[in-house]
Amino acid sequence: MSQPLPARPDLEHLRKQAKALLQDLRARDPEAKLSEALHLVAHRYGFASWPRLKAHVTSIVDIERAPDPGQLFAGRWIADVARSIRHPANQFQRAVLDITVTGNRVRIAHGYIDAAGRREHGVAEIKVDGRERVADNGYALTAAWRTPHVLETIATKGGERVGSGLYEVSPDGLTLTITGPEQVIVLVRG
Repeated sequence: MSQPLPARPDLEHLRKQAKALLQDLRARDPEAKLSEALHLVAHRYGFASWPRLKAHVTSIVDIERAPDPGQLFAGRWIADVARSIRHPANQFQRAVLDITVTGNRVRIAHGYIDAAGRREHGVAEIKVDGRERVADNGYALTAAWRTPHVLETIATKGGERVGSGLYEVSPDGLTLTITGPEQVIVLVRG
């Protein structure tokens, strides 16, 4: 019967267990190898092999170290018009997004100056859980985190895809790129 891994497993600690076990194995068989001890440690915790145990522990550590999307996305973002490819029907002069993230809810307050110089603004509330949400106007939106740096939205109407957006924060957290049909909007932290 296997024993459970510690709540916060550490590969270095598991390797030390294998080295201690190797000493015991070599007392009985001087030809025993570290790979055998690693294999036995993996079995102790219910894994078929050391590589599988290592992959599992690494995935836990990666998840724990992953940045919080709320911290990455939240804040004021200002469009860099020179670096953006604007949709032909949306040739704005200036755009600003204020994003807040609370749990799985994203609020995007947007303001922009359109091609004619008119000011426009609005607010979008998005529930990010991968489930389709149908609005009163018949449009449906599905939003999901693809990684802590990437939010994907898909809009449908009557079962047909009518739009999509990929919101991606750069690794340094200073640039937000929104990619959609016929446009790529680059924003910088404001």
